[in-house]
Amino acid sequence: MLIGLGISLVCALGALVAAAGVVAMAFPGRPEPWLPLLLRRAATMFAWAAVSVYSLGFFAVLHSEWEFGEGASSVPARACLDGFGPDTIEGLSHHRSSYLPLRFDCVREDGTVYAADSSYVWMNWASVSFALSAAGLAIGAGYATELRARKAAADS
Repeated sequence: MLIGLGISLVCALGALVAAAGVVAMAFPGRPEPWLPLLLRRAATMFAWAAVSVYSLGFFAVLHSEWEFGEGASSVPARACLDGFGPDTIEGLSHHRSSYLPLRFDCVREDGTVYAADSSYVWMNWASVSFALSAAGLAIGAGYATELRARKAAADS
């Protein structure tokens, strides 16, 4: 679990460094052409943020999987028991986990399902939002570079 937290922290620091690069573009003396560079830096920032949030959730699911079957009172999974009332966990039969999208679901004998942790929802949405933003900005940077090259070719 500490490895996952460390990876997430390193990625978050990468996002902060990239954010500083984005902010630096507002100061005088920025390199030219500034628009594609700004878009690339912003894409890098969002990519690091996506990896940071996703790795946090990935290792949380992995930790819940590793706890299952390890020692006394580990079946059913601890994630399905901790923090839930007796009426919620009554009839618990097994669990299902997924890494894409992130989730750890607890299944009762009657087939009903409840989420072991509601934080996976925001982690999924944040990861997807950051990744799509990074892709959009990277495409925009490529488009800005292409547009500048076409304009330079037309001027000469």
